[in-house]
Amino acid sequence: MRVPTSFADTVAAVRAALAEQGFGVLTEIDVRATLRAKLDVEMEDYLILGACNPELAHQALDIHRQVGLLLPCNVVVRTDNDATVVEAVDPDILVNQTQQPALRQIAQEARAGLAAALAAVVKRCAAPV
Repeated sequence: MRVPTSFADTVAAVRAALAEQGFGVLTEIDVRATLRAKLDVEMEDYLILGACNPELAHQALDIHRQVGLLLPCNVVVRTDNDATVVEAVDPDILVNQTQQPALRQIAQEARAGLAAALAAVVKRCAAPV
């Protein structure tokens, strides 16, 4: 989704919305800064937030330990011309990649939480562009 707010304001809104849905940010990768430092390449603001709902992660790991390879759920915040874009991974990959049907309900809960967080970002940042 696209919002008309600044990158920094959108990142703050995403963090708050994720927290409201029970997700913490375990990892943060500033792709722009990394590419600048490692390759002397310039690009737009691009941040990958590794979001995790501890309760859902625990349930998923109890079912299939290898699911940790697919955690946390990545949420990307990036600039695109005059807007900021926010995207989240579809947790259904947990089910599709592991072929563990018992993960289906957990993936659905994670998807619902991420969708609610993204909807809250839209409200915080005004109507989508």
